[in-house]
Amino acid sequence: MKIIVSGSLAYDRIMDFPEYFSDHILPEKIHVLNVCFQVNSVKENLGGTAGNIAHALNLMGETPKISATIGHDYHKYFEWFTKSGVSIENIKIIENELTAGAYITTDRADNQITGFNPGAMKYSSSLDFGKLDPKETLVIISPGNLEDMIDYPRQCKNSGIDYIFDPGQSLPMLNAKDLLQAIDGCRILISNDYELDLIINKTGLNRKTLFEHAGAVITTLGEAGSQVFTSDNEIHIPVYKAKQVTDPTGAGDSYRGGLISGLLKGKGLEECARMGSVCASFAVECYGTQEYSFTPEEFNQKFNSHD
Repeated sequence: MKIIVSGSLAYDRIMDFPEYFSDHILPEKIHVLNVCFQVNSVKENLGGTAGNIAHALNLMGETPKISATIGHDYHKYFEWFTKSGVSIENIKIIENELTAGAYITTDRADNQITGFNPGAMKYSSSLDFGKLDPKETLVIISPGNLEDMIDYPRQCKNSGIDYIFDPGQSLPMLNAKDLLQAIDGCRILISNDYELDLIINKTGLNRKTLFEHAGAVITTLGEAGSQVFTSDNEIHIPVYKAKQVTDPTGAGDSYRGGLISGLLKGKGLEECARMGSVCASFAVECYGTQEYSFTPEEFNQKFNSHD
């Protein structure tokens, strides 16, 4: 079975400000704010939901196809994908735009100021559903181009293709009608607990009536694990111990990669979610969302560490 990962590709540029933002901002002058924060360093990481999920799937032994856009500065990302063996076949290059980029400045108290340029993400990835075999394709629709997030669920349903809907940080930009349309008919709705509350508030649904629209609901809970909800069952999935927690950023995308790998292998939903939890435990051990790795032996050893 093929997996199509629809979402974003981005460069995350993280800057370290060694002082406190508050020491450089005068509250009485906030209406005429004009400040400069001199940072110690800039670290550039590869990111974006599609790239992060595809990386996890690749480590799980899958061959994901990415449906996303990237800018004229694509070379570093493509070099990484070529080296790691991730296909760039369906990635659309937007020559007159930069790749989507987050510019994150963190101060001494871990406060953050972020600027985000959507760049190439403003354009649809133009996935050709006519070339997909409905019986052999699973699509995950994750945060990325808003047009794709609204249109691709409709296209999946029209084509008879199973899909996972993962609205994530794009939720504030989705109106109630489009959100409900995307949820209706999805195989799995996946979100964190805050996002689930936002979905419920936006759509007017509750946890029970969600199952009239989604086949299953998976809610990630950070260090508390995750919950798998079906129409007749609720299962708590534990976290798997990391050697050390270095950076939790990207753990959710890694979880999705492990989960989807289980689905592609025909595993039950509980086992798939456990695979996601194991994959996420490796992700938090490294700084950066695509810096971690593991062997099949290391994965199986950790997976079997829970009774």
